[in-house]
Amino acid sequence: MPGSHTTGHPTERDERSTKPRQAASVNRGLFIAFEGGEGAGKTTAMHAVAASLGGDTLLTREPGGTPEGLALRALLLSADGPPWDPAAELLLMVAARVQHVRRVIQPALDAGRIVLCDRFVGSTLAYQGAGRGISSALITDLHARAVGGLMPDLTVLLDVDPLVGLRRSASRLGAAGVDEARFETLDLAFHQRVRRAFLDQAKTCETITIDAGQAQAEVIKCVVDRVRSRLTAIGIIEDVAQAESGQ
Repeated sequence: MPGSHTTGHPTERDERSTKPRQAASVNRGLFIAFEGGEGAGKTTAMHAVAASLGGDTLLTREPGGTPEGLALRALLLSADGPPWDPAAELLLMVAARVQHVRRVIQPALDAGRIVLCDRFVGSTLAYQGAGRGISSALITDLHARAVGGLMPDLTVLLDVDPLVGLRRSASRLGAAGVDEARFETLDLAFHQRVRRAFLDQAKTCETITIDAGQAQAEVIKCVVDRVRSRLTAIGIIEDVAQAESGQ
């Protein structure tokens, strides 16, 4: 599982909380993961959703979210870092997730908050699974043992042609001067396997799939509209039109 590179990405335990715009009747809380290949625009979309929802919303990312996760992130994503064996890479990703879930995500959900996460286990299945060739059954078993099998209530998949996404990511990393290009240096076949894995996952879990090859403004509008529509349908947020009409 790679990281996410958009400038302004939330750092360790970074949260964006605003005054609630509407009552969110969330008991356990709500967990939404944003997934996709390199350069898909997950971080930008996640921030747009947070701004739309308002309320006590937590933004976080993987690997990261805790000091330990950020330390592992630097080891795992640096293009000049050590050449990790795929199994070692997987175990480090899982170690970062244990800290993240137990110290950040689960407490927020228990408090009834909405959690937006840039990558979760779907990325592990796509990158370390389909990409690196590690058994999905092994990854699923590790996930169950490490964090009790916690899964997102909703996944937003930003799907983009790897050639387009890799160009975007290279441009962004270069402009920001960020050394997190380990996965960008892998061949196109790797990224094509990752894309297929994400699309296959979308068939088996609650997923909103967005064509991220569109202009950024169109992508953001699609993501925000569809997430709000889904959350309205399940009663997490109010229908704005009904609220304004007093119904």
